[in-house]
Amino acid sequence: MKKLIASITVICVIAFGLDRLLSYVMWQVNQRSHDIWSYKIKYLYNDADQDVILFGTSRCNNHYVSSIIADSLGISVYNGGISSSHNIFAHYIALNILLQHHTPKVVCLELSADDFQKEADAFSSTNIFAPYINKSPEIDSVFRVAGTYWPFMISHLYRFNNKACENLAGLVLNWEKDDASGYQPIQRPAVFPDCLEKEAKAEIIDSQKIDFLQRFITQCQRRGIRLVFMVSPKYTKVAPGYYDALKSVAESRGVPFLDYHSAGLFLSKPQLFHDSSHLWDEGARAYSLLFASDLKRLLER
Repeated sequence: MKKLIASITVICVIAFGLDRLLSYVMWQVNQRSHDIWSYKIKYLYNDADQDVILFGTSRCNNHYVSSIIADSLGISVYNGGISSSHNIFAHYIALNILLQHHTPKVVCLELSADDFQKEADAFSSTNIFAPYINKSPEIDSVFRVAGTYWPFMISHLYRFNNKACENLAGLVLNWEKDDASGYQPIQRPAVFPDCLEKEAKAEIIDSQKIDFLQRFITQCQRRGIRLVFMVSPKYTKVAPGYYDALKSVAESRGVPFLDYHSAGLFLSKPQLFHDSSHLWDEGARAYSLLFASDLKRLLER
């Protein structure tokens, strides 16, 4: 029995050592990778120092031309939108990754129905941020609520499981296709959208999402960061009150909310859209001019 216990102990020690060693190797890979996700997260964690930082998912990533906004405001701007980051849980992590080293003057958060609607797997997009567990209690809080914190603590290597192949491929391939300020344009589509869909009002509100939206606001206000919420154009129509859950939070906390979707911006110009949810580069540039003008007015108040 003693030999069995000794053997099990040796195996556990070796497994623990290999896990920590390989996780260190994968951290180095992650920090050097040029894959489509890691480099932006890495930039927010290590280098971002702009006055205005934008957060959100692909609709932020592809809709806000940093240079246009910077020219209008006269201050530096970085588009920190991360495709596939999906909802407020991921945006809250991204904000706190940035706040480890930099406090911007302004944060702009692109929101969507995914930021308040109930979903079957609302935390699926947070795993791309797993390498940053233990960097701050705020980051860890998301993984604790998701129920993935302890599996990631037991195996540090497991934190890299979600995007290991992309991280490794990013050592030899470069997907950093942006203008050095975070904006990633979508090319002109072969066919423009021609069916104007309607989106019904959400029936079930996710209270955890609303809680983390409140936490996002608190993190900004605690540091004196001016916060703006916005919803960029979509080629869809929405029912009245579609974003009421988000607008109610924003109003109660004194956060400006710019809703271009409900206003129907560009619905008469389908040639500016790549699909029902995304503007292509020409549309993004037209929208960025309008957004920059509105943001400037807000900041001058």
